[in-house]
Amino acid sequence: MPGLLADDITGIILVGGKSRRMGRDKAFLELQGRPLFERVLDLFRECFPKVMLVGDRGERFANYSLDVIPDLIPGSSLGGVYTGLSGADSEWIFVSSCDLPFPSKAILQHLCSLRQGYDAVVPKTRHGYEPLFALYSKRCLEPIRELLEGGECCAYAWYPQARVKEVDPEAIAHLDPAGTAFLNLNTPEDVINTGGIT
Repeated sequence: MPGLLADDITGIILVGGKSRRMGRDKAFLELQGRPLFERVLDLFRECFPKVMLVGDRGERFANYSLDVIPDLIPGSSLGGVYTGLSGADSEWIFVSSCDLPFPSKAILQHLCSLRQGYDAVVPKTRHGYEPLFALYSKRCLEPIRELLEGGECCAYAWYPQARVKEVDPEAIAHLDPAGTAFLNLNTPEDVINTGGIT
């Protein structure tokens, strides 16, 4: 398929969150008349040969002709990453949460360009890691599984057990001049502050 960024990366969108703080399904919050998750979906379809959803209630996405994989280990985003890695046919997956209003193609491309010699490529901001807009290989399965089986679900606690390329804020600031690439929406106040979302 012409124009794809990589043919050995599967796009994985995490849609299993309960949206408790929001009070409604975040995947279908609308920005300019379109569900939020479609903004990530459009980007992933542009860049990767296959896109899959990970989460429950797959019937929500019946109109999108997408594979929806139930969480193997429900209850955490790390379980979603593990499920995506387990279910993908490709060696690599690029993971995103479903609630990014402004996912960045430039940052996605940059992260994917850095994977040689690493098991994962994860951006950082001044707030810390951004593990839910990141690139992971199947070599991450074992350390993630061990962490989850131990009852830990921190999305980045397993990083010391893998070759993780940490991409510092300074390395991606020029790719996100508005500072919105990692914005996500968790509460009604977040929606109000973003503006334009109904």
